[in-house]
Amino acid sequence: MRPVHLSRAGFLRAAATAALAGGPLLRTPAHAAAGPLRVSKVADLTGPGVTTRFRMEATDLGVPVRTPDGRLLFVFGDTFEEDRAGGGWWRSPVALYGRFEGPGQPVVWTGAVGGRHARQLWPYDHDNAEYSTVLPSDVITLGDAMYLHVMVNKGLGNVVRTEIWRSDDSGATWVPTGAVFAPNLHDGMFQLLTWARGDDGYVYVLSTGFQRNKPVILHRVRPDRLTDPGAYESWGRAPDSRWAWGNPPTPVLDGTFGELCLRLLGGRWILTWFNQGDYRIEGLVADHPTADLRTAHRRTLLWGTSWGNEDDTHVAQLYGGYVIPGSTLDDLHLSVSQWNTKTGWPYRVMQFRIRGLAL
Repeated sequence: MRPVHLSRAGFLRAAATAALAGGPLLRTPAHAAAGPLRVSKVADLTGPGVTTRFRMEATDLGVPVRTPDGRLLFVFGDTFEEDRAGGGWWRSPVALYGRFEGPGQPVVWTGAVGGRHARQLWPYDHDNAEYSTVLPSDVITLGDAMYLHVMVNKGLGNVVRTEIWRSDDSGATWVPTGAVFAPNLHDGMFQLLTWARGDDGYVYVLSTGFQRNKPVILHRVRPDRLTDPGAYESWGRAPDSRWAWGNPPTPVLDGTFGELCLRLLGGRWILTWFNQGDYRIEGLVADHPTADLRTAHRRTLLWGTSWGNEDDTHVAQLYGGYVIPGSTLDDLHLSVSQWNTKTGWPYRVMQFRIRGLAL
């Protein structure tokens, strides 16, 4: 199979084209609960006048985590100092510190990793002979350490390998752990991942490919073996239809998935993701990652739309959708990306508030 190699613009254009064409975008999952969600945009988190002082006018993703010292850290993808994708001083990943003071309030930035300006978390040259950029997948805090899973890409959608990096100073510096995963692991469904620690001590990992054309599989791993690729146990269905750990991984969700975010909130598990096929950001709530996610409580959180037709619930060329620490199921805050692939701007991260998701 030939590797997928997409331009930055091509990576999102399919979903935006679907919005203009109509089709499946207004379908609602059959198991969605009745009753409207209350959705509102809180603020732009990046862009001119917001992150100018960090020399990061244009960026995306913004994966948030609580640091060991209690601050918030948001990890961003491809970042530029001009207000357009590709506009000078290319870095990735970069990170900002901030604080979130409660429901309905915008995240406030307090500093950047690297000092006055947001600097790349570790040095490498973009568009080198081996790869073009390194993008964050998810970040987790375990005790006094933080772990960042990243995808090493030679063009978007063509993953060379994935890695785990570690910080022991609340994100100020990062070092490789030596954990490296092949791009074809589990038929390419272990490239883009999200993880969270459960009350039982395991870290649960949901993953998919980075081509937005694959389903989702589930693994678990002990926290002290997070950087041991051989320690990840897969969840799968045996020929007799029984599900168990140690079976070859079986998809737990079907569809075309982009960015994922798994978190444990108030004793329940929430998964948010970009649904490429239906051009929207969705969320589901389950009692445990091994529950039947196909029948879990599921809602559309934000709809995609075309440029010029946006409102609080409809966003043009949206993706991402990461749960901001401090959220609850009743009052959820998400960091959501937007990228106009035709003009290069907007290319930013925004904060949205969703109320009414909880059962």
